[in-house]
Amino acid sequence: MDRENLEKSVINLEPKALSRGKADRASVEVPAENLQNLLRQLRQNDRFSFDMLLDHTAIDRIGEGKFELVYNLYSSRHAHYLMVSCLLDRDNPVVQTASDIWPIAHWQEREVFDLFGVLYDRHTDLRRIFLDDDWNGFPLRKDYSDPGMLEFEK
Repeated sequence: MDRENLEKSVINLEPKALSRGKADRASVEVPAENLQNLLRQLRQNDRFSFDMLLDHTAIDRIGEGKFELVYNLYSSRHAHYLMVSCLLDRDNPVVQTASDIWPIAHWQEREVFDLFGVLYDRHTDLRRIFLDDDWNGFPLRKDYSDPGMLEFEK
């Protein structure tokens, strides 16, 4: 499926999804409350067969008061890629886990939790993966500061 047809097919599957248009591959944005249902369908539906979660990360959109979650998917059956994103309220960043869809998400979600503070509902072991358990804050948030940090001159 080419990029345009893949995006249209995903939007037909989830009418609240929107094409992101400017990305370098097929890309859709979906409301957070529809995310897990869409991801599950993209994995299970033979038309898509996204059997691989290549990576998952977050982007701090501090000016908008949001986090953007990004999921990069690949179908080894159809050899197509798809980027799925959703926005979360920065003050209450909670979304359902995707680890029951792709087991690798277990580790990727722990990383996003550790560095951004995003909470994954129903994750079976959501705890820090890189930083000490008693670490304060989330270092990839744009407003994070630590007394030991180097500051750039403005």
